Amino acid sequence: MKTLELGLPVFGSIVATRAALGFGAGLLLSNKMSARKRRAIGLALVAIGAATTVPAIKTVRSHLHEQSPIE
Repeated sequence: MKTLELGLPVFGSIVATRAALGFGAGLLLSNKMSARKRRAIGLALVAIGAATTVPAIKTVRSHLHEQSPIE
């Protein structure tokens, strides 16, 4: 069994990057502001979220611990 132990700052940064990606995608799909502003902000947030995906995956993988089953 594998366990994942993340500190609050690490967990918070992972959540923030995922939120940026989701919020950016949502802006790209919405019609709540001018198309030019929406596209610029949305693309920037998607780019930030996408660029931080690999480091986030590496961080999570480094915090995974193999745990032997209880016999």
